[in-house]
Amino acid sequence: MNLASVRADVAVLDELLREIAKRPVDVGDPDWQDELRRAPAPVDEAGVAVEAAAALDALLDAYEIGGPSIREEVRAVFRDFPSFRWAARLPAECESVTEFRRGLMHVSAMDQGADPRDELMTIWWLCNRARDRGIDVEPVLREVADLSSDVDIYGFGSMRFLIMRGLEVHDLD
Repeated sequence: MNLASVRADVAVLDELLREIAKRPVDVGDPDWQDELRRAPAPVDEAGVAVEAAAALDALLDAYEIGGPSIREEVRAVFRDFPSFRWAARLPAECESVTEFRRGLMHVSAMDQGADPRDELMTIWWLCNRARDRGIDVEPVLREVADLSSDVDIYGFGSMRFLIMRGLEVHDLD
C-alpha cells in the first residue's frame, strides 16, 4: 500500500474541507443544532464524498493490516489533516461485528482526535449499539486496543486505555 499517495489525496481533501470545518456555529441561535442536523454532510457539501470515503477506507485498511510503523503513519495523517479527520466518517451503522470493529479501528486510528472525551463517547456509543445487537464487544475491544497507541496525548489516558474503557456500560440517552 502506498500511504504517500493516500496522504497526498488527504491533503487535497483537507484543503477542500477546511472552510466548512472552520465555519463558525452560532450557538446563541436556538435552532443551531437543528440547522446542523439538516445541513448536508461536509463531504457532500464540498463535493468530495466518494474521494473522502476511498481515502478513509485506504487508511483504515492500512491501519488494520500494517505493522506498528504503518499504524503510526496512519495516525500521523489523521493528526496532520484535522479537517479531513473531522469530516470523513464511516456510515453510522453498527449492525455487525465487522462494522463494530471497523468503527473502533477508525477511532483508534484518529488517536484521540481533537478531544479524547469525544472519542470516548464514540467508543461508548459503538459499544452500546453493538451490545444492543448481541455482539460480544470484549474480544473486539481487546483486538483493537492491541493495535492502538499507548501514548497519552492529552492526559486522559492513551488510545489503548480509552478503547478498553468500552468495557464500561453507560446509558448515553
